[in-house]
Amino acid sequence: MNQQTESLVDNIITAESRLLQLRANNELFIRRTPLDLSHSLSKELQARVYLKLESEQVTGTFKVRGAFNKLSSLHPINNHSTVVTASTGNHGAAVAHAGSVLKIPVCIFLPRNVQSTKVDKLSNYDVVLQYEGMDCLEAEMAAKRYAEERELIYISPYNDWDVVAGQGTIAPEICQQLGSSLDIVYVTVGGGGLIGGIAAYLKAISPHCLVIGCLPENSPVMYRCIQAGKIIEYPCSDTLSDASAGGVEPGSITFSLCQQYVDDYVLVSEEEISENIRYMVDKHKKIVEGAAAVAIAACRKDRQRHKSLNKSNLKIVVVVCGSNIGYETLKKCL
Repeated sequence: MNQQTESLVDNIITAESRLLQLRANNELFIRRTPLDLSHSLSKELQARVYLKLESEQVTGTFKVRGAFNKLSSLHPINNHSTVVTASTGNHGAAVAHAGSVLKIPVCIFLPRNVQSTKVDKLSNYDVVLQYEGMDCLEAEMAAKRYAEERELIYISPYNDWDVVAGQGTIAPEICQQLGSSLDIVYVTVGGGGLIGGIAAYLKAISPHCLVIGCLPENSPVMYRCIQAGKIIEYPCSDTLSDASAGGVEPGSITFSLCQQYVDDYVLVSEEEISENIRYMVDKHKKIVEGAAAVAIAACRKDRQRHKSLNKSNLKIVVVVCGSNIGYETLKKCL
């Protein structure tokens, strides 16, 4: 384990303490999410398969972990200065929620063509919304310029050590809840903040554990970057996994984390994503977003790996990363 990883693991432990303190104050701020044994998946895959239900986290995704850790880590002199971010979805809602709890003003940049339903969700919080550009990248660049010009703190959804450490707190939580060694974990990959934190922690304490990155075939950007050995631009198509879609920022810290600690990747089709959104409703009575269904689909199609390990009591965890799916999208999948 290199010095950078040791530092990240230490930061994850520190982040866990911060989040525990927040939860002790009020469970409405942030939750310890369930780790449920899936009887249907366990029977299907002939293993003990657990679902880490970040879909039941406050704001509906894991993102609130990184947002709270980042905002909680700010020096007291910055605590009442506005923080800036750019997001049309889960990250924006997470930063807005954390800012509301911690009394830190938040400014969120959105592209001018953002869907009204996403604006409505962010408008539930006391935040300033700024509209710049015609896509997420243009809004992000505008947010960074705005923050730099005013000497404010910009919060990336994944290219930030405090955010990655916050997302990584899922790993010690899984270990505590499982109470025994873990063999494989499946994690959806977008920018890499979630899997980067989880993988660094698990490889530090349990090197034998396989960390499998899960991506939609229509937006496999991090996987293509890993194949290329560097961060590249890669054309993407529309995907039900919109929360994980998009490019990887040049110089992102998550690229090296994925290079070092993610063992393999599984890509899934749009049909498989849709099928597993439906599967979760049918078999578990849970509503999940497309990004969460990516990891479930990957686990279900990865049977050859499970067999190759030749282990009688194989323990698998699937991180179910979120539940923010629109009604019309859900209806089409059912």
